[in-house]
Amino acid sequence: MPIDAAEALAAEPRTERISWTRQDVLLYHLGIGAGVPATDPAELRYTLESRLRVLPAFATVAGGGKPAVTAALSRPGVDVDLARVLHGGQTLTLHRPLPAEGTATVTGRIVAVYDKGTAAVLVMRTDAADAEGPLWTGDAHVFVRGEGGWGGERGPSTRPEPPAGEPDLVVERHLREDQALLYRLSGDLNPLHADPEFARRAGFARPVLHGLCTYGVTLKAVVDTLLGGDVRRVRSYDTRFAGVVYPGETLRIRMWRRDTGGVRVAVTAADRDDAAVLDGGVVEG
Repeated sequence: MPIDAAEALAAEPRTERISWTRQDVLLYHLGIGAGVPATDPAELRYTLESRLRVLPAFATVAGGGKPAVTAALSRPGVDVDLARVLHGGQTLTLHRPLPAEGTATVTGRIVAVYDKGTAAVLVMRTDAADAEGPLWTGDAHVFVRGEGGWGGERGPSTRPEPPAGEPDLVVERHLREDQALLYRLSGDLNPLHADPEFARRAGFARPVLHGLCTYGVTLKAVVDTLLGGDVRRVRSYDTRFAGVVYPGETLRIRMWRRDTGGVRVAVTAADRDDAAVLDGGVVEG
């Protein structure tokens, strides 16, 4: 079996040092659509270094190195074809606001392997800390098609109850045709997002947008609206990737306020009859 769950779980954590600059943060923000309109004061918080506030989702690309999904595939006990891999979900917990530039120690390990029958799911956990203490913890859920069925633990259901009633706010965000090409400059060079031939081999008509790009676009929309533009209010962000997004499409983002002060989010592709894109999203503020 290409995935040996026991070996993957028993493997020693890997630790590395990463660093980032204001320029890295600015590039990430542009990659998720910031800067439109270019002179809007609300957008300058993301695009002008003298006013810079870091969107917490930047943690998923900080350091510009190997993405968590790719890192999971290089762990002991995991030997699978990249073309059969999808990012199934992402959880991010912020321990404090992210600095605009910094250096951190990042430790990564696989903390769970689930058997979903037709697929396997690896949970790759990343903990980051700097000289002042913990910064963030992220869990990437890596979906590997065709690798289930060995009789392992199925794992918990991660889908929360659907929100009740009409959303408190609905916004749309149009994606550039070159959105994936711009976003990949922050470190995720998976050819699925740029190479038409590779995308066809993976079962898609054309290159698809990174799930984490949609993740960032969505969080920015929540912060800019229901969280009053304050990135510091985000304590955690959890979502499940329910479908693909193609560059050039328009995202329809529905938001419901929660009694906890957070926001429940669902995202669809407006151009494809509201096909589900992100489901079960929760931003705790």
